[in-house]
Order: sequence, then structure tokens, then C-alpha cells
Amino acid sequence: MPMEPVLLTGIILITLVLFITRLLPIALTSIFIIAALALTGILEPHEALQGFSSTATITVAAMLILSAGLMRTGALEFLRRSLSNYCELGLPRLLLAFALVVALSSAFMNNTPVVVIMIPVIMTACRRTRLQASKLLIPVSYFSILGGTCTLIGTGTNLLIDDLFRRAGGPGFNVFDFTSVGLVYLVVGAAVVILLAPRLLPERASLSVFLTQQRDATFVTEVVLQPDSPLIGRNVGEVFSGGGSVQLRELIRNEELFMATRAENLTLESDDALIVEGSPQEIARFLASFSGIELASVVEDEQRVPMKTLQLRLVEAVVLPDSRFIGRAVRDLGLNRLYGVKVMAVQRRGRAHRYQIRAMRLQPGDVLLLQSDDNGFAALRETGAVLVVEGVEQTVHRRQRMPIAVAIMAAVVISASVFGLPLVISALVGVGLMLGTRCLRLDEALQSLDLTTLMLLAGTIPLGVAMLKTGLAEQIVSVLLHWIDPSHPWMLISTLYLMTAVLTAFLSNHAAAVLLTPIAFRLAADLGIDPHPLMIAVAFGASASFATPIGYQTNMIVMGPGGYTFSDYLRVGLPLTIVLWITATLVIPIFWPL
Repeated sequence: MPMEPVLLTGIILITLVLFITRLLPIALTSIFIIAALALTGILEPHEALQGFSSTATITVAAMLILSAGLMRTGALEFLRRSLSNYCELGLPRLLLAFALVVALSSAFMNNTPVVVIMIPVIMTACRRTRLQASKLLIPVSYFSILGGTCTLIGTGTNLLIDDLFRRAGGPGFNVFDFTSVGLVYLVVGAAVVILLAPRLLPERASLSVFLTQQRDATFVTEVVLQPDSPLIGRNVGEVFSGGGSVQLRELIRNEELFMATRAENLTLESDDALIVEGSPQEIARFLASFSGIELASVVEDEQRVPMKTLQLRLVEAVVLPDSRFIGRAVRDLGLNRLYGVKVMAVQRRGRAHRYQIRAMRLQPGDVLLLQSDDNGFAALRETGAVLVVEGVEQTVHRRQRMPIAVAIMAAVVISASVFGLPLVISALVGVGLMLGTRCLRLDEALQSLDLTTLMLLAGTIPLGVAMLKTGLAEQIVSVLLHWIDPSHPWMLISTLYLMTAVLTAFLSNHAAAVLLTPIAFRLAADLGIDPHPLMIAVAFGASASFATPIGYQTNMIVMGPGGYTFSDYLRVGLPLTIVLWITATLVIPIFWPL
């Protein structure tokens, strides 16, 4: 047996382990893939580096910049305005409204900024109603994924599969080739989410839900019980009963969170942290009423200091997947020195960490509880490194250029779909126009680039090429044909979809697409059938990232604000994945006969 397929199998297995365990950052794993393919001689150096010049990588980068231009000009403000009227209509109808607006937006632009702008909208809706953010955030992420499947430009996965398809010698896809299956996929998926989410998702509130709109009147802050406090041993409900001026919002004990309703029957203990709400004067009187209770400390860059004032707001900020904060310790960020922002706590996967947070290295989806004034939060928001959960309405937009930005995006879609201009060229021209018309500054365009995603594409694309070159894809196809009856086309589609969906749940949508696309193309070639249906199955399977937060960025972004755990994604995501698997098996052969 030739050594190259064996070496490539070893590289793939190591890559899978690194992607699943996240022992190394994704960008570093991608560099490892490129270097390993070149050093082992599986690919020539120029072949190993072709991911950087891939049309998929360039097009995804261009679409990120175009999406940023729409955001900076306020073109997405219609999302907030159009949904504000639905907040009082109840959860099912609110979910339906989100499904329509989010899916439509995600079909024509990168879905990450769509979800990013929706999180503050949802938090505002939850403050105005009795709804919990945890009932809405996962569904919004799922709606964005479903909407992205409807067009070639709706998701980087479709662009990647189109690029790999063309590299293998196929004709590729047009902008709306995915639309017929995508609309059915969207309708079925949205119906399942609207039916199951209210029943299966937990009622968990993020701290930001309790931040009132009257910021100059009330504040949310943290106080800590000292060992000599007379409150120790007393019942929580007794201390905060009677509708007092200071209200308990959350109790943190040994890094475990208890919402006020769950904490009522607990007995207070030393070192309990209480998240309370009230005016500065009311909180000051509360502190004076009891000895042994103090304002919590905050992290000012490299050291912890006592909280100096209540005249500052607390907000949550989510670490975005492409943030430059990822992998860096809290003390090394310089948030206080640069922006006057102090860190009170870090929430990761539903658990709040208050101890030794200076040394914590941040991960995508982490939620930082921050203290500052409006100017500090505005400056931090402009960095693009985090999503400040509140205050999206305070973002400065270049509204006078909004029609220009919308026209540019429309021209990109029309020129590629109607006039046949290559999408990568159309998108690059759009980027040039977006910068030339000052809808977006150059530094803002650079900040919008998701380096993790781009490095993942650059590293995994040559992996797919190597699978075809070494014959590994052909060997895998031989094994599949031993178990699958090719006389039943639906079995081919069903198997490819399921394999891709399972890999997506534990790797990422891009990695799963790269591994399965060469196999689908080789399978079609060996059977002498049209490869388009099999490619469509891989594309939709790679977007079926519902059962875990790992496979898709938007799932990771909403994890912190929603206070979700892995099991929350499984509750709704697993039945959704099964229903969509059956849907794809039945629908794809109808629109794309084998």
C-alpha cells in the first residue's frame, strides 16, 4: 500500500483530535496541517499553500467586509425596528418573527453579525416582557443557520464546497442553486424549533436582563459577605423580603449561580456573593445596615482592587469567535488602562468564575461582567473584540450612506446570479466600492475579518485536495460502496448527509465539508452519476450544526448570554437534526435527481 494515504490518514486523525479537544487554537492547527502536508511530500509547497489563494477564502473574507459595511451604515437597524413591535405577542409568535427576519438576513450576508446584532435586541425584549433570553437565543442561532443554507453566499460552508467542487473538475454552483432545498429545509427546521424550543429550553436569565433601562436611577452591583457578617445563617428570602429598596438578582456560591427565585430558601454563608439592584443611595444604606458586607473587588488589569464607586454601570460582554482576546489572560488585556473598564467576573459555560480570574485565558463565548461608564463601554465596543450585550442602539452609524451600502450588496448578488460574473470578483468589487464610498473605513474592514475562519479555510482546503490526490477519498468510497446499495439513490444522500452532520457536531462545519466533499465527488465519479445531489447533501449536512455549540460560531456566541450548557443544545438540536436528516433524504432527490 502506498505510504502517502497512510500518512494523510495519520494527519487527518491528529487534526480531528486537535479540532475536537481544542488543545491548540484552530489557527495553529491549520498551520500544522499546511506544514505537515508539505513536509511529508503529500503536496508540493505551492499546493499546500493554495488555501490562502482559494476563491472560497477570498470570497468569505469579502463577504465579511460587506456584512460589516451593512452594519456600520445601520442597514441592519430594520431588524431591531421590525421586531420591536412583536415583543408583546408571546413566545411562539415572537419566534416566528425572528425566524422570518433572521433567516432572510442570513441568506444574503454572513450570519455571525446578524446574530451579534440580535442579542441586544433579545435582551431588550426580555426586559420589557417576562420572557427569558434562554428561550430565544438558541432559536435565533438556529434560524440564522437555516437561512444561510438558502443561497451560495449565505454561509461560508456553501462557498467552500463550491470551491472544492470546482477544483475537483466540477461545474460548481450558482448563487440560488441551494434555494429550492434551502426553503424547504428552513420551513421544516423553523417549525420544529418554534414547536420544541418553548417546551425544552430552560428558563435561565442572564444578568443583563436585570439591568434596567433607567440607568441613572438604579444600578446592579455585587456585594460579598465577610466571615463576621450577621447575615450569615439567615434565610435569603427573609433578608430580601417585603419588596425592599434593594433587590436580590443572583447569588453566587463557589462559582455556582443561583437566580433569585432559586436562592430564596438558601441560608447565607460566608463569602457568598450577592448581585443586588438598587440606587447608589439605597445600596449604600443596605451596606451600612449590616456589618461584614462589602462591595466586591474588581480586576484592574494585573491586580484586584476594591470597587471604588457605584456610579458605574455593569454590563456583560461576550468574547467573539474572532476576538484578539482569545487565548490571552484577563490581566494582560489592559482593559482598565486602555478603556477604564474593570472585570468583575467571567462566565464560562453557565458557571461564573470570580476567583483567580486574572489568570484565566479567555475562550470564544466567554462572558465578561464589566464595570465602567458609558464612554468606556463605547470605546471597548469599537474594538470589535467583544459583543457588549447592551447598548447596540448607541453604536454610531453612517446612516447617510446606508442606501449606498445596500445598493452595493444588491449589485454583488445580481451581478453574480444574473450576469454570471464570478462571485469572488463581484464580491471584491463590492469591497472596493464599500471602502471607496466610505461606508466602511479600512481599519474597520480589517477588524471585520474573522482570522480563525479564514485560517481554518486556508488549512483545510489543501487537506481536501490531498484526499483526492493520494487516492484516500477513492479508498473510503470503496468501503462505503461495500455497505451501501448504490441502486437506492436516497441511501447515498442519507449516508453522506448523516456522516457530515455527525462530523460537524464535533469539529466545525468547514472541516466536515472539506473531509466529505472529496468523498462525494469521487463517489459520483465511480457510479457515473451527477455529483450535484451528493454535494448538496454534504452542504446541508455541514450546516446541520444544532446538537452542540462547537460546530458553528453563532451557537458559541449565544452560549454565554443565554447561560446555556451543552445539554441545552442537545435537547432541541438532536431532534432537529434527525427531522432535517429525514427531510434532506426525501427532498434532495426531488430537486436534484441522481
